Formats: sequence, C-alpha cells, structure tokens
Amino acid sequence: MRYQVGMYGGSFDPLHIGHIHDIIKASAMCGELYVVISWCEGRESTQKELRYRWILNSTRHLSNVRIILIEDQAVSKEAYNTDYYWEKGAEDIKKAIRKPIDAVFCGDDYKGTNRFESLYGPQADVIYFARREVPISSTEIREWAGRNWDYIPDVCKACYTQKVLIVGSESTGKSTLVQNLAAAYNTNYVSEVGRDTCAFAGGEELMIAEDLYENLLRQKIHVMDAAKQSNRILFVDTDALTTLFYSRFLLTDEKEIAACTRLAEAIHAITKWDLVLFLEPTVAFVQDGTRNERIAEDREKYSRQIKDLLEAYHVTYHSLDGDYEDRFVKAKELISQYLKTDTKW
Repeated sequence: MRYQVGMYGGSFDPLHIGHIHDIIKASAMCGELYVVISWCEGRESTQKELRYRWILNSTRHLSNVRIILIEDQAVSKEAYNTDYYWEKGAEDIKKAIRKPIDAVFCGDDYKGTNRFESLYGPQADVIYFARREVPISSTEIREWAGRNWDYIPDVCKACYTQKVLIVGSESTGKSTLVQNLAAAYNTNYVSEVGRDTCAFAGGEELMIAEDLYENLLRQKIHVMDAAKQSNRILFVDTDALTTLFYSRFLLTDEKEIAACTRLAEAIHAITKWDLVLFLEPTVAFVQDGTRNERIAEDREKYSRQIKDLLEAYHVTYHSLDGDYEDRFVKAKELISQYLKTDTKW
C-alpha cells in the first residue's frame, strides 16, 4: 500500500456512484481508509443514520474502510465554508481517527485552493480525483432524483422512489390501472393485500378483525420492500385509510373498530404519498366472487365515504373518471405534471 491511513470526507447527502467510485480508488491506495460523514442537525436533506448505512452497505466488501460521523454547527453549506469550520472539522477528524493521516482524498474542484494542504500537510499527501469522471453531484440528485436515477446506488433508491397511490371503491379498475402503469413506466407495483385475505376468508362477509389488521401491516411492509426495487416510481393499490373504511363497513364490534382505527392512523402517519389518484365508479361493476353486493348497489355512496376519509386526514387526491383508457391517459398526465416523470428516460 502506498499509504497507511487515508481520509475521504464529505456530507454524502445523498451518496452517489461518484462517491463510491472515489472510495474504491482511495481504499485501494491505503491500509486503512476513513470515510468521514460530515453532519449537522437540521441542515441535511437526509438523516445521518441513512447516509451511514448507505456507505456501510456499499463498502462491506472493502475490509479496510472505516466510517465515522463528525458533527459541525454550521447552519448551511455556505456558512461552513470558512476557515473556522474547516479548521475545527480537521481537528475533530484527527481526534476521531487517532492515527497519523498520510493521505487525504478529495475532488479536483478543490485543486489550487490549498485548503487540504494547509489543514493536513505536510504530513499527508493530498490526492485529487476528477470530479466529473462520474458526471454527477449530490446537488443534482437532490434537485431531480428521477433524471439522475442511474447515478443513485441501489441501496439509496428507496429513499427517492416516488410513490403513487391508487384508491377507490370496489371494481373501479384499481388493480388493472396499477399494473398498466407499472408496465408503462417499467417499474413494479404493490397489489391490494385485502384481495388475498378476503379470498382466504371465503368472502368479505366472513372477514374478521384480524384480517383487517393483517391487511394494514402487510400492505405497509410490501410498500417498503417494493420501494427498494423500483425504477423511479412505485404504484400502490390501496392504503391504510381505505382499509379503515372497510373496517367500519365490515366490523360491528366497537372495540375492534377502534383498534383498527388506531393502527390505520399510525400507519397513515408514517406513510408519504407523492401522488394520490382516486378512481370514480364510472366503469362497470364486475363481480369476481369476493366483492360486496351492498357496495355494488350504491357505488357513489361508498366512494363518497372513502373520499370523506381521505379529506378528514388531509390527503390531497385527484379524481379519475371515464373509461379505462381515459384513466390511464389522465394518470400519465398527472404523473408528468406533479412528479416530472414520464415514459421517456
């Protein structure tokens, strides 16, 4: 090894392929490479814990890489760019590593500034990596992750996947639209868990409170898992509030309804949708053997009840009516308008 102890620092907010490229090169030149994550409460767009695990899981195969967190008090990146914060940061890094640093790695945008030479020299060599060898920056990803998707490591992608929720009453084409949109955007989708539990129970009228609890919990886990494997966007059929509607429609025990309400509210509180599409009951009702005939008899009434729940919990939604083609076309227009995502990568 050319160097015993190397240091490569940054905010990594977010981590991108350019960072990983540089870490690989730096680690190959050192006995030990310390990757230093700079953080300040309230300044970053991404939690330090997420950035730590992103780097950890991107470098597990590099046994000589160590990751440390260094806090600073600068309120902005611009505020940090002063001699005081740079000198304080270098001092904190040296204390944390507790070994002589003989190599410091950084981007070539610092070349000629003498910044790292003054802080770590003459004991350490400063090695500059071409910043645009991998033409991406954290700023570009923060501004528009979708446009720069291929530069985001897989381990980070769940954080940047845009989630589109499709809701509505029974037999309004939710499952069809979710699958069509996933195919059109070359990504995946989450189907409604309730269809499986309903079929297992033998029909809606035979479902019990445990089935509703299972729907809520499994649907949330499925969304979390699918987001890790999505291509920019994830389509989801049904949410916790829709399940809450069904708990009030199917259950009669007030304690069970209250328990389902608490669970649905908790899951709703920790779930963020980037776009919500509500399907109006303007297509024919299709009885697949699991759907409720009471809902079939007054589709507008039950659609309105689901809308009332969405509005009560301050969910902004966009209604889609017309036939299946109309819904598909309108959904794509809304995705382009609100998420800046279309079928042209």
